[in-house]
Amino acid sequence: MKNFSHLWRRKSCLLLFALAASSTGFSMSPSETKTTIVQPIAWTITGKVVTASGEAIPGVTVLQKGTSNGTATGIDGSYSISVPEAAGSLVFSFIGFTTQEKAYTGPGSINVTLTDDAKALEEVVVVGYGTQKKSDLTGSVAAVSAKDFNQGNVNTPEQLIVGKVPGVQITTNGGAPGSGSQIRIRGGASLNANNDPLIVIDGVPVDNEKISGSPNPLSLVNPNDIESFNILKDASATAIYGSRASNGVIIITTKKGKAGDKFTVGFSSLASVSQVTNTIDVLSADQFRAVVNERGTTAQQALLGAANTNWQDQIFRRAFSTDNNLSFTGSYKSVPYRLSVGRLDQNGIIKTSNLERNSVALSLNPTFLEEHLSVNLNVKGTLSKSRFASEGVIGSAVAFDPTQPVNVSETKYGGYFEWLDASGRPNTLAPRNPLSTLEQRRDIGEVKRSIGNIQLDYRFHFLPELRANLNLGYDIVRGEGSTTEPITLAGVFNQGGNRTQYSQEKDNKLLDFYLNYSKELTAIKSRVEVMGGYSYQNFLRHEPSYAGLNAAGDTLTPAAAFPFETEKTLLAFFGRINYSFKDRYLLTANLRRDASSAFGPNNKWGTFPSLALAWRLIEEPFLRGNNTLTDLKLRLGYGITGQQELLDDNYPYLARYRYSEGTATYPFGDQYYLTLRPAGYDENIKWEETKAYNAGLDFGLFNGKVSGTVDYYFKKTEDLISQISPAAGTNLTNQIFTNVGNLENEGVEVALTFNPITNENFSWSFGVNGTYNESKITKLSNVSNPSSPGLARGAISGGTGNMLQIHSVGYAPYTFYTYKQVYDEAGKPVEGAYVDLNKDGIINEQDLYHYKSPQPKVFLGFNSNITYKNWNAGVVLRANLGNYMYNNVQSNNGTYRSISNSTYLSNMASDVLSTNFTNNQYFSDYYIENASFLRLDNITIGYNFGKIINEKVNLRLSATGQNVFLITKYSGLDPESQFNNNNIGGGIDNNYYPRPRTFSLGVNLDF
Repeated sequence: MKNFSHLWRRKSCLLLFALAASSTGFSMSPSETKTTIVQPIAWTITGKVVTASGEAIPGVTVLQKGTSNGTATGIDGSYSISVPEAAGSLVFSFIGFTTQEKAYTGPGSINVTLTDDAKALEEVVVVGYGTQKKSDLTGSVAAVSAKDFNQGNVNTPEQLIVGKVPGVQITTNGGAPGSGSQIRIRGGASLNANNDPLIVIDGVPVDNEKISGSPNPLSLVNPNDIESFNILKDASATAIYGSRASNGVIIITTKKGKAGDKFTVGFSSLASVSQVTNTIDVLSADQFRAVVNERGTTAQQALLGAANTNWQDQIFRRAFSTDNNLSFTGSYKSVPYRLSVGRLDQNGIIKTSNLERNSVALSLNPTFLEEHLSVNLNVKGTLSKSRFASEGVIGSAVAFDPTQPVNVSETKYGGYFEWLDASGRPNTLAPRNPLSTLEQRRDIGEVKRSIGNIQLDYRFHFLPELRANLNLGYDIVRGEGSTTEPITLAGVFNQGGNRTQYSQEKDNKLLDFYLNYSKELTAIKSRVEVMGGYSYQNFLRHEPSYAGLNAAGDTLTPAAAFPFETEKTLLAFFGRINYSFKDRYLLTANLRRDASSAFGPNNKWGTFPSLALAWRLIEEPFLRGNNTLTDLKLRLGYGITGQQELLDDNYPYLARYRYSEGTATYPFGDQYYLTLRPAGYDENIKWEETKAYNAGLDFGLFNGKVSGTVDYYFKKTEDLISQISPAAGTNLTNQIFTNVGNLENEGVEVALTFNPITNENFSWSFGVNGTYNESKITKLSNVSNPSSPGLARGAISGGTGNMLQIHSVGYAPYTFYTYKQVYDEAGKPVEGAYVDLNKDGIINEQDLYHYKSPQPKVFLGFNSNITYKNWNAGVVLRANLGNYMYNNVQSNNGTYRSISNSTYLSNMASDVLSTNFTNNQYFSDYYIENASFLRLDNITIGYNFGKIINEKVNLRLSATGQNVFLITKYSGLDPESQFNNNNIGGGIDNNYYPRPRTFSLGVNLDF
């Protein structure tokens, strides 16, 4: 935060010149000052005020102590003040710097050097299109700076703040290298549209949709280059981003150089080792042989082998990773700069999975025209190369017969054991050797990405209260990849092998322009800031089509005749007013008018207003002098935000045709061609709108020893964009996107920070945060249908087309929809026996019931930091309460049916020994388990050796553990193993890439 704040301070030198002057009861122009005379004048004192690096500071308040006699420095930092013929003191003050007092005994010159006020700088936070002091905020905004980031093997930006911010739930999608996370701010605001927050990096709203060839879009941003996160949570804070703000906004600011900095070289290196923490409990080879010999036929018993193979041990490994970063920071001829390069080489705990990321970042932040023009140039580039492991091998490792060997002498299938049919070809129904799949399959992806912008901020010479800001940005992605499966791989043997390739080009262009007018109205004890601007952003995506080939080069699937190409354009006009009266009563009003090419002529524009009020009670006379209560502010806000991200459909209002998918081809001669089919559309589709209310209280006690915030929020999303079946005969398609339904989120957030001990040798701080959130669907159809339970969701493995979750009115999204299991006197589930809930004597779909939700009712974070001399230690814990998980691994593999085939054998989850189920009971609530947990996410200890090698190098060593322990009743791999198989609602555990336990050693050197 410090680097960013320093940049803000540089701009503030220009922006607040007039503000500082008027706040002390005098007026001035940029070229002169006017002294307020309160006593007979005799002595004149002059001088200049500069920073530690020698830069002039305009707008510094110079006040004769104990009087209202004052002036301010001019553009060149100089001042002149007349004082009475008596010894006294001058007080020099400016936002972002420590106030200084200088004595005088007669006329003369007093030059002053102001130093950074770290406390004041930390209170500056980034909001949409500008910055604000934390004390002036009216909305719910959380800031996390670099000093508070999670440490260790952090490979994607969002992992830096896991567990740090109330109302922000970050759940990793698995332990694969570079794997992304599901980020939810105050619950999802949509059912079928995108629920991810808008992410803005150095002023550029980025495209965070999937990038071909990359495990996660954010994995292409080096976390070591990030200085701060600012999270805008309520509508009064997010409405300035209008149509994309219903799910909150995350503003990421990267590290920058500071004016006057000496040349500094920083180097960090982190070496990590990761290992699997848990495996799925399946029958051992001996247990499996006993079950087959007891329950199997003679033919099945003859299939048993003599080996003792743990197939999960075969696919997992101890993985080593390195992360090295080098940075150069300084100021060359008054041009602050920072250049960094980084290389990450991360191996996954599943064999063959790997991510290599090479990154470079450059920032230049000069000022011109006597500091009236500030330039902020940022360029980031990344090249990533990934080898993806098929996560289906996890299920294969669970199911594969443990009595069979890994390798055989026959090389026809690569030397791996496989189940074969009578002809000696791979059995198409049997599971595949998981190690063979890993080692013979090459799935390679490569992505190049660059994000950059140039921001020009000009303070007008003739009207210093007015600024113009122009921001030009881009986000360019080029991804490509291929998958090669040789003919020796059993899964593709019958088609002669398989070769596929893909590529993708994504271009995101941005233009933002706004004017900002800020003025102190001292006569009425007010401060006003008015901002208005225009935004243009264009997204273009291009994907060529390639034919699928076998190993011999024969075509398996034809390429489309034309490449896929789609474009989306957003236009907006926006404005904001900030008003402060007596520094106690604060008002913020936002208005944004958005247009999107995703909607038709009648619904292309949307309006998104917000209003927030704050009352700084601590500034009231009746609380002044209170030694216990040191801060108290009440906030109220309301706003409307939108949602227009339609999950890969940029033209939902247009009648159009699409190419068929998969094997839907038409033969013509000896060639097969993809056909065209009509795509669903709704010409009247429009924005989702979220109306949100927020009430918050900020407080501080005992001079900063205790501080905290409490927020209550309520969000109602209307006109939900949902994919439904159209009325019969209205369209030649199965599904269309349209507006139908409402969703509500209600919750409470609490964050507390404690600093019980702070002295020269020892300090201790700790924080806790908690969030209660409840989501409920209140409308799901434009036509009431009491007989319909809702929309089925949550596909599971096993059977055909089975879904275990549902969207229903009055319930949370993705609520489980199951049969109620009957148990015997011993507490064992009775196979096929379910409660007849409607008491009609028949067990059928009418007896399914809503049971539990995958989303936690409460999630908690705890962090603590201790510093003793040169030692420091930190810990981060996280907990979810009230979330449930469907154990699809057990429901699919935990029955004796696994050995019902006479041509191959499949292993079973050991739960079968408890249930004795013969057949799968997919819809039994027996498999829905309490997945509440407490996890020690991060523990760090470090030692700073200080200056070494002739006082030229600073050395710091650290050791970090991640995912150190987990306390839960859930019997599966991980209580957060939910975002797999494209199940965006979570709560279904199957084929999950385990989250590893990681230990790291790090070294930091500063030259």
